Amino acid sequence: MTTLPDVSTDAIASARWRPGEIAFWIVVVACGFLFPSRYLIMTDIVRLALFALSLDLILGYAGIVSLGHAAFFGVGAYSAGLLALHGIINEPVVALVVAGFAAMVLGFFTSFLVIRGVDLTRLMVTLGIALLLEALAERFSNITGGTDGLQGIEMQPILGRFAFDIFGKTGFFYSLIVLFLLFLLARRIVHSPFGLSLRAIRNNPLRAAAIGIPVNRRLIAIYTVSAFYAGVAGALFTQTTALASLDVFSFERSADLMLMLVIGGTGYLYGGLIGAVVFKMLQELFSTITPQYWLFWIGLVLVVIVLIGRARIHRWALWLPNLVIRQFAGRRAVVVVPESDPS
Repeated sequence: MTTLPDVSTDAIASARWRPGEIAFWIVVVACGFLFPSRYLIMTDIVRLALFALSLDLILGYAGIVSLGHAAFFGVGAYSAGLLALHGIINEPVVALVVAGFAAMVLGFFTSFLVIRGVDLTRLMVTLGIALLLEALAERFSNITGGTDGLQGIEMQPILGRFAFDIFGKTGFFYSLIVLFLLFLLARRIVHSPFGLSLRAIRNNPLRAAAIGIPVNRRLIAIYTVSAFYAGVAGALFTQTTALASLDVFSFERSADLMLMLVIGGTGYLYGGLIGAVVFKMLQELFSTITPQYWLFWIGLVLVVIVLIGRARIHRWALWLPNLVIRQFAGRRAVVVVPESDPS
């Protein structure tokens, strides 16, 4: 007699923290102390990681493809900039949350357009929303500053105690704390029954609807949450750089986001984080070697990933560490020879 697997037990087991995850965050925090001269670029990586995480929530878990995710990033960036510029909300943490909610509102109202189509339609709709917002930001230059962006943004100390410094130390740890807290929330979401229903919708929407899952409401909810994450990433950009320009709505920003997820993978949260690190490191490396043609080399890396396969590259990268671990463990292994069966 066969027994059905216990879904709740499997869900609880998958939600437990693994040693590799703990080690990942320890290494990230350690980088803040080991590389004090690289705070600015590490802050940029943290912002990109949060931005990539926002897209992974809808692409990797709900199957919603977007080429205009920069729309929410831009709304968050300009919201945080305008709040600080006009002294409406001087506390950065509160302004961060308000900017995220502004992007969330936009995400909620545009989600009704996005969920109606299939992949190609969703690509065009999301891209059109971002281009429309960029055009509106340029049209109302008296508010947004137009092509010059917002000028004279001065950020107040975080919680009234931690002032932003020119070296970027405060901005890095501030962004890292925000990333970690939102990552914990995202991790809780994807391992909840809500997250399991999203995976069912991604795999087969018709079958998910047949077993009683409210497909449209689930997609609207996760799209809205994803917009909040992207808005917070945009607000972090403005708060740590004291800058907000039309570039925050650009198509290139959304395209780079897709590249990060192609590099890191989708559907396991860490893909966006790892993809952001690798993408930024490759960008820095190739732009140093060939400043004019670094995009060519990024494209070549993507072609190699597609042709060889991410899983195979992952196995190759871990071949030497696994070999050392096996040799190290083999010396301490005790071989137990089973007794022969007398019958």
